[in-house]
Amino acid sequence: MKITMLKSAGAALKKATTASPSPCVSTHLLSRAYYSTGYPERKVAILGAAGGIGQPLSLLMKLNPFVSSLSLYDIANTPGVAADVSHINSPAQVTGYVGEEQLGKALEGSDLVIIPAGVPRKPGMTRDDLFNINAGIVKSLCVAIAKYCPNALVNMISNPVNSTVPIAAEVFKKAGTRDERKLFGVTTLDVIRAKTFYAGKAKVPVADIDVPVIGGHAGITILPLFSQAAPKANLPDDDIMALTKRTQDGGTEVVEAKAGKGSATLSMAYAGAVFADACIKGLNGVPAIVECSFVESSVTELPFFASQVKLGKDGVEQVFGLGPLSEFEKQGLENLKPELKASIQKGIKFANQN
Repeated sequence: MKITMLKSAGAALKKATTASPSPCVSTHLLSRAYYSTGYPERKVAILGAAGGIGQPLSLLMKLNPFVSSLSLYDIANTPGVAADVSHINSPAQVTGYVGEEQLGKALEGSDLVIIPAGVPRKPGMTRDDLFNINAGIVKSLCVAIAKYCPNALVNMISNPVNSTVPIAAEVFKKAGTRDERKLFGVTTLDVIRAKTFYAGKAKVPVADIDVPVIGGHAGITILPLFSQAAPKANLPDDDIMALTKRTQDGGTEVVEAKAGKGSATLSMAYAGAVFADACIKGLNGVPAIVECSFVESSVTELPFFASQVKLGKDGVEQVFGLGPLSEFEKQGLENLKPELKASIQKGIKFANQN
């Protein structure tokens, strides 16, 4: 089924049920509003589960009431992580898998695969510096996904997302399993940061804030649309520019604050769990689940782009357009396109040449 695009999210959301969550953010992670034993059992696999993002992400997914089976995979230490997480008194059954020879078993039967595998950023590193290491890791994992669970939704966390998502798409294309509805770059952390920073400046409860974030998931390719923030706070232009810059540099802020001892692992794990929860709810038929994600798209001339998407039983049901942009945002959109295009092309080239 071809992904459809609407000119704005608003038009579709008006048709949604009254239970519709706010655009871009269904962040009630452990909400049981739709929880029922009538939902199908869901297996979630986390690839890179023993890492800095993987461990807290495994914890959060163990707490998710929709997950019946949690498969934790990494190249080392996964049995210990699985044993630790399995002691939590929630329904999901946890199994740890370690090493390439167990990857297939970890993936078999998965409804959702989350990939935080790879090396983290260190001080002075850009997401592009991570490319040569993480690109190879992502490619090999996606080859296995295509073989063992080709129909699973895939949530890509491994950086640089602007390149790793195109790598995954090319791998699936070569394997004959590519489905544009089922591959997502997780940009939820950008939304969470934009909401948090905006709420602080506007002095309103953060739970009340919605901010769409478009573009990509690195530096200037991250473009929060504060002109569409709800509720509207009418902040001055200088504040909007500063909030935009802080959202774009949020990862660097954490890397520098940790002084070489880590990156944004905890907030990224939370963001990954929020988006995974939305994907599972979509699979389960919960109506009007809308999040921001980096997906295959015709919203712009670029083949991949982050914008609001509606999630459903087959993954992406609709990719929404950008809506009205301020002059500052229009310029930001034009500024991000060359860098995002280069990152996408770099990923495609790597997948085809390695």
